[in-house]
Amino acid sequence: MTAPHGKDHRASGCSCCGHRNIGVDVHAHYYPESYLNLLEAAGVAAGVRFDRDPAGPRVKIGSMFAGPIQSTFIDIDERIHSMDEQGVSVQALSLTQPMVYWAPDDLSQRLSVAFNDALASAHEAHPTRLFGLAILPMQKPELALAELERVSNLPGIRGVYMATCILDKDLSAREFWPVYERIEDLGLPIFLHPVEVIGMEDRLTKFFLSNLLGNPFDTAIAASHLIFGGVLDRFPRLQVVLPHGGGAFPFLLGRIEHGWNVRPECRHLERSPREYLPRFYYDTITHSPEALGYLIDLVGPDRILLGSDYCFDMGYERPVEVIETHAGLGEAARQKILRDNAAHLLSLDAISTPDPGAYPSNPGEVEQA
Repeated sequence: MTAPHGKDHRASGCSCCGHRNIGVDVHAHYYPESYLNLLEAAGVAAGVRFDRDPAGPRVKIGSMFAGPIQSTFIDIDERIHSMDEQGVSVQALSLTQPMVYWAPDDLSQRLSVAFNDALASAHEAHPTRLFGLAILPMQKPELALAELERVSNLPGIRGVYMATCILDKDLSAREFWPVYERIEDLGLPIFLHPVEVIGMEDRLTKFFLSNLLGNPFDTAIAASHLIFGGVLDRFPRLQVVLPHGGGAFPFLLGRIEHGWNVRPECRHLERSPREYLPRFYYDTITHSPEALGYLIDLVGPDRILLGSDYCFDMGYERPVEVIETHAGLGEAARQKILRDNAAHLLSLDAISTPDPGAYPSNPGEVEQA
């Protein structure tokens, strides 16, 4: 169902929560028609299999696949309607598989431009509701720097979207450091997401394990490279967001810290890996109240951001409800997670304010401010 053109969506209520839109969703995927059209027209020569299925386009490049890409990923009016139903005021739009790194340099750059320009257009159509996380052709850092300069002047761009590894190179690779330096100078956060994950072509091929296990494992690997590889020390103002509740990283922290204490391979790091926890933000997509509770206790509500993984079946259909019904969260903590942390990180200055009393007190709740 497509929302009517011209409707004032900002006044809509949330059917799951019973009040106005309050959530700022930082993990929401978008496939613009312009990106898909270019992928179809120019990608075949680069090894892309692109099929127009009645349920939506299907894309396959090597071990990467996406589809059927339903209209809710593509159509902006459908997206706004879905956001209203979810109680989401703002989405930060991002690409996902297959991204752009696999393509020859010229096509990679063109795909990046097509996607980023579509982000700006979506923002201009809904300037208080849709913002963009730009994709860069990171496999060629000089092209990435050029596109970064270009998108820094586009309306609505509030961050950079990046894979947890770039082809076969980890994020600690020195060739990426000039890009990190410029991202830091621009004050843009980096949002990470797995794409070509460890084991996806061998041990994780069955049972959808490349997603169920590969995604959280790859996020843990990326976070560890940023720490042990010196990136976070070299760029102290760089902000990095880890998806899917930080993946396996928060839950392996004890083992990682123990390794730092006893293994010579890790002792070059002057501080404990635990001290780098506040250098990351973590979204809420854990699919487990127990896991989310552990994460909030570990890093504090100041570092947690609302996420939905819109609109994959591995995401949340009711992301706001996940936080509103989470036991033990006080009003201040809920508001931080639902909107305030993301509003600060994304430099948002025109988002809806929750209704007074939108967060009912629960008996026995613990205030985590």
